[in-house]
Amino acid sequence: MNNNKAKFLLHRDSFGRLVFTGADGKMQEGVVPVRAFPITSPDRGISLIDPHGHELSWIDQLSDLPDELRKLIEADLASREFVPEIKHIRGVSSFATPCVWQVETDRGETTFTLKGEEDIRRLSSPALLIADSHGINFLIHDRFALDPHSRKILDRFL
Repeated sequence: MNNNKAKFLLHRDSFGRLVFTGADGKMQEGVVPVRAFPITSPDRGISLIDPHGHELSWIDQLSDLPDELRKLIEADLASREFVPEIKHIRGVSSFATPCVWQVETDRGETTFTLKGEEDIRRLSSPALLIADSHGINFLIHDRFALDPHSRKILDRFL
């Protein structure tokens, strides 16, 4: 089991910011949890960072923390992370970029503009991360699990 239980405490201040209290009793406001591997291992390797970018603590595994700490960290991460997962590609305006994609995600239907093919990044196979023109990332966990129509469209860009 992780030793993080005895090393720090967390709570929210009146402004809703995370406040870190280290084993030495020093408090640091405005702490931000950051995932080391947000797509491939979202519950492993979490760093608590101060407002200046310095690491205050490392968490090997979220599940090793007491429920109260884990819930605070998960809530903070969820409030900042928005990565919809593409379930179906309905169509694209063109096979040349830039083009508009019509997709169905785990959060509903949407459209986005793909500026260039370089905005489709291969992650650990078979996952892909697609960045739209506004910097929003869309995830495809398994491109081979998509329906044939979606795979055919996607293959034109890979």
